[in-house]
Amino acid sequence: MANESHIKGAANTIAGKIKEGVGKLTGNPELEAEGKAEQVKGKVQKTWGDVKDAASGKS
Repeated sequence: MANESHIKGAANTIAGKIKEGVGKLTGNPELEAEGKAEQVKGKVQKTWGDVKDAASGKS
């Protein structure tokens, strides 16, 4: 079941992929790095959501 952490994680992952792509297309390494960092943040949020689900007995 999707909780708030899953949703925010997915949103950050998608936004990060977009930023990374725009950074690559425009030759902006700073934006590309921001995008990669945002993707990591999204993955961490999703993992935290998985942990919360496991702790509460949801799958």
